[in-house]
Amino acid sequence: MIELPVIPVTETQRKPDWLRVKLPVGKEYRHVRNLVDEHKLHTICESGNCPNMGECWGAGTATFMILGNICTRSCSFCAVATGRPKAVELDEPNRVADSVKLMQVKHCVITSVDRDDLKDGGSTIWAETVNAIRRESPETTLETLIPDFKGQWDNLERVLAVRPEVVSHNLETVRRLTREVRIQAKYDRSLECLRRISEAGLRTKSGIMLGFGETEEDVIEAMQDLYNVGVHILTIGQYLQPTKAHHPVVEWITPAQFEKYKEIGLQMGFKYVESGPLVRSSYHAEKHLFDMQ
Repeated sequence: MIELPVIPVTETQRKPDWLRVKLPVGKEYRHVRNLVDEHKLHTICESGNCPNMGECWGAGTATFMILGNICTRSCSFCAVATGRPKAVELDEPNRVADSVKLMQVKHCVITSVDRDDLKDGGSTIWAETVNAIRRESPETTLETLIPDFKGQWDNLERVLAVRPEVVSHNLETVRRLTREVRIQAKYDRSLECLRRISEAGLRTKSGIMLGFGETEEDVIEAMQDLYNVGVHILTIGQYLQPTKAHHPVVEWITPAQFEKYKEIGLQMGFKYVESGPLVRSSYHAEKHLFDMQ
């Protein structure tokens, strides 16, 4: 197998040209932008400085983070603060549902911090948020980007029971690098989580980031592992270091290499593979609602 070139960060600290982002434009984007500003709505699209915000908002997709902004885990790639989270806000499901309705979101992606401090892992709020959005916006489709709930599968079942259109859990990195990238997570526990989602008959999605120092063989192994547990939709993107305190970017993966992984994934049998330097978990999420029949 021929390996396409990557660019070691030691050769150039400057981001490659292909990571430059176009400014958001378009009528639909401006409409959503005005609503967000007017009603002081919060989306992870903004707080996370997502490079695809303009494109996603223009397509009617938005991502909301629930259960606070302090995580109980300390993954070396993630910019979310680690610490003791605040108490759960029981009215949060209704507030998120109101935001979705105001923004006229067509496809809503929900994510959260890890709440290992809670007995239910936050799964009750997860389920209530899905139900609240469906009451207020019955035409809106939903994707839930969930944690692994520490392998307490009754909590996972609580989310699966409300039947989101897509259920996603990110593997984030390859097996060999999991301990240094996802310190409190377990590679095989994530695979088991995804297997259970798929066996529940739901569209199953996962994503990995590249640039931590993985090899092509590492990436293909992870892709095969995900396919073997029933994942239908795969996203692959470039890792970008949030601060100097986070895991360094070891290399910039070229667009040609991302395209190669897309071709490999489609040949494996994934229904969708979004693979590119700026791809994030919710990129083109509205396009992944394939018929499960």
